[in-house]
Amino acid sequence: MSRVIHVDNPGKRRNAARRSIAEILRYLSRKGQIDDEARDMAAALVYLLTEIKATVDESAAAWEKRGYWMKVERFVRDYEWIPEAAANLDDVIRHDAWDLLPELLADLSPHFDDIHIKTLTRKPAEWRGAYSRLKAAPPVAAPY
Repeated sequence: MSRVIHVDNPGKRRNAARRSIAEILRYLSRKGQIDDEARDMAAALVYLLTEIKATVDESAAAWEKRGYWMKVERFVRDYEWIPEAAANLDDVIRHDAWDLLPELLADLSPHFDDIHIKTLTRKPAEWRGAYSRLKAAPPVAAPY
């Protein structure tokens, strides 16, 4: 029997979500006004932040099983800002407080400065319809 190799591990999913967020931030910075596409992009950010949080929890659980307590503590601390950022974005979207969006995007941006984008590879189909899905879903819970 051969080994089972998982190609869709939490690290790869986390890196893909981080790359998507960096590209969406770049797209949104070029937008002059909030249109339907900008709403979809903002909603997609909430979903991507939630995905990153899930991968962090998954990795932390695996490392805890192996007894890497210090590594888990540092790793989780690096991503502890995500639930609050996702909840704030969700709140802005649900209450149509679009005037607050640039400030939230500016707060998000430093967390993704390490991702260098030479070419934008994400297609609009990846975030299309995210706004309507988010409005239909229950709100993201605030971390406090």
